[in-house]
Amino acid sequence: MKKKVLACTLAMALSVSLLAGCGNDSGNGDSGSAGNSSVGNSSADNSSAQGGSTGEVTDVSLKVWCPQNQVDSGIIGEQQAAFAAAHPEWNITWTTEIVGEDTAKTEILKDVDAAADVFLFASDQLIELVDAGAIAQLGGDAEKLVKETIAESVQATAMVGDATYAIPFTHNTFFMFYDKTIMDESDVTSLEKIMAKETADNVYNYYFESAGGWKLGAYYYGAGLTVFGPEGNDLEAGVNWNNETGVAVTNYLIDLINNPKCAYDGEIAVSELIEDHRLGVWFDGSWNYDTYKNILGDDMGIGVIPTFNPDGNDYQLLGFYGSKCIGVNAHSKNMAAAVAFATFLGNEENQTLRYEKSAQVPTNITVGASEAVTSDPLAAVIVKESNEASVMQPSHSVFSSRYWTYAGAIPTEIRSGEINKDNVQEKLDTFVKAMTE
Repeated sequence: MKKKVLACTLAMALSVSLLAGCGNDSGNGDSGSAGNSSVGNSSADNSSAQGGSTGEVTDVSLKVWCPQNQVDSGIIGEQQAAFAAAHPEWNITWTTEIVGEDTAKTEILKDVDAAADVFLFASDQLIELVDAGAIAQLGGDAEKLVKETIAESVQATAMVGDATYAIPFTHNTFFMFYDKTIMDESDVTSLEKIMAKETADNVYNYYFESAGGWKLGAYYYGAGLTVFGPEGNDLEAGVNWNNETGVAVTNYLIDLINNPKCAYDGEIAVSELIEDHRLGVWFDGSWNYDTYKNILGDDMGIGVIPTFNPDGNDYQLLGFYGSKCIGVNAHSKNMAAAVAFATFLGNEENQTLRYEKSAQVPTNITVGASEAVTSDPLAAVIVKESNEASVMQPSHSVFSSRYWTYAGAIPTEIRSGEINKDNVQEKLDTFVKAMTE
């Protein structure tokens, strides 16, 4: 089931999280638009433009969708200016709108013709974009970039069969954060140790967040359960979450979510808790690393998500692994410029820029092998997480259309009491039926 990344090629494995496509890109930008339009005048002197053999300059409009952090950090503006300068054959009018990677598919499918020419999205959305004819298949330099500069294991997140549809630029997964004033390295190896640690009355040992099923899956997949088989694409294999192990995992979650030392998402924010050193352990991705580091400084610890023991057996929690990608609208009216810009965003230089300014660990093999990345504790944790504590996030359209709704409801119903130890089997049977019929 697990999509292994070769340990001997550190950089080749570097890419996570989020949300969240399916995962929640907390801190990565909400849906909506910002009137952040700009014009990149490709050439002040048209006589010097290099527009192919004719030397002509063509007016081009490109709409770009990216998360909030790419705008706030200035990354996207810097990239647009550099691309315009490198392409004097195009006089580019830019329109930049804030749309999170987690919501890109939803926004695109509302009106493909009105959507961005180039957009950032989470890889689990790829199948539905392809099925809708909303994302262009890449060839030429764009496909060459993916095949020659990005690790094969990561390439797979941007492909359907042998066809390449996007450029993966960073990993999309989550890992463990902890407050060193509350927990030490030996405390965070298992959820049992985390919850058993003696802490002050106003301190929570653990923070439970389902992320709409994205983080919830770690418990069920960790215990060896699957949705549509090991690869997530075999509908005939069904869903086995209602077996004896699934019941044990759900009972474990009932105890965990209702434990007074466990904070529950939506009732109190992680940032609020850690500011006062009131939270021991939580899971999140690299996109919020700087936020937590700014709050906790040297008191912040990171590591691979822990084990848990729901039925007398220790299981490694397994988070969904995917990538964040750059895609091109199949309906773009300026396809050549759009593909060129997408390719530019995914190149070595821009993966380096994104890593330096927003801590997004690069998928580019060369950048990942650099001393700056290989000596980075964050990058090391992401590599270890990818190798030891992850499963490839299913991208089948049936999975995507059902899982987030039905799985995301499980912890909500546990918290409300609608799911309890008297009706776990019945509720899991209902979940499996909803997923498979």
